[in-house]
Amino acid sequence: MSDSCEPSTSSLSPMLGPSSSFYISQRLRLHFVDWGSEGKPPLLLIHGGRDHARNWDWVARELRKDYHVIAPDLRGHGDSDWSVGGQYTLPEYVLDIAQLIDVLDLAPLRIMAHSMGAAVSLFYAGVYPEKVSKIVAIEGMKIPTPVQKLMDRDIWESTAYWIEGVKEVSRRTPRHYATIDEAAQRMQQENPHLSVEQARHLTQHGVARNEDGTFSWKFDNSARPVFPQRMDKDSRARLWQRITCPTLLVHGSESWHGDPREDGRAENIPHAEVAGFSDAGHWVHHDQLDRFLERTKAFLAD
Repeated sequence: MSDSCEPSTSSLSPMLGPSSSFYISQRLRLHFVDWGSEGKPPLLLIHGGRDHARNWDWVARELRKDYHVIAPDLRGHGDSDWSVGGQYTLPEYVLDIAQLIDVLDLAPLRIMAHSMGAAVSLFYAGVYPEKVSKIVAIEGMKIPTPVQKLMDRDIWESTAYWIEGVKEVSRRTPRHYATIDEAAQRMQQENPHLSVEQARHLTQHGVARNEDGTFSWKFDNSARPVFPQRMDKDSRARLWQRITCPTLLVHGSESWHGDPREDGRAENIPHAEVAGFSDAGHWVHHDQLDRFLERTKAFLAD
């Protein structure tokens, strides 16, 4: 089923949206959208945490001219199933992406990803370097400070913290919004760079209608608590050092993520370039769409 895609800026004309499909990973029915153009080089777009595949619409509408663009909803997000038991780990996200790539026979392929999705893409490229030809990773190399502090605790402390977090989330009632516009206002509070049109479009695809007619976010709140898994700094560095493809590391000047060159993160990826964008926060591809497309189009081209 396809639908219309709203423009975020006056420079973008309306275009038919993508088709929806599903695949199975670990007995979960996971959703992805396909922007067509089969026969062209595959490009996988992976969203970040508490987001969804349709956050890429403005990027996909432009890149579909040159690529077969596919964007999945990660487990627990968008129209994909929630994890049984509510456990979410980075390796499981990587497994789901590996399954999608294998099912659709996409490798070798280009990947563009944001935040947690970028972490997933770099993880995948470290495990399967021969299957990735290029990566655009938007702010996916730095672990948020509260998460890092949790990971630095002894395993019994981090596990206890995770258990209490899961119990707290299970008791929480998802917030209900009377209208889509009310939910869109909440999204704009998270990212003031978003226009009203952008926020509404992202919200329309990010909420589900409740029985009483109100709206709630689609993502599973159980994905919030940080599972007490550990990958120390040296292990992450060795993983990234296995990436053999050209990699563009994107960051926004106003984001908490920072420039990955400043603390040596970028040095761990052998063929990395870094692109910083002024007047942009964590969602660079939303905040500076035209500049982002100009830079990434040139990078992705052969």
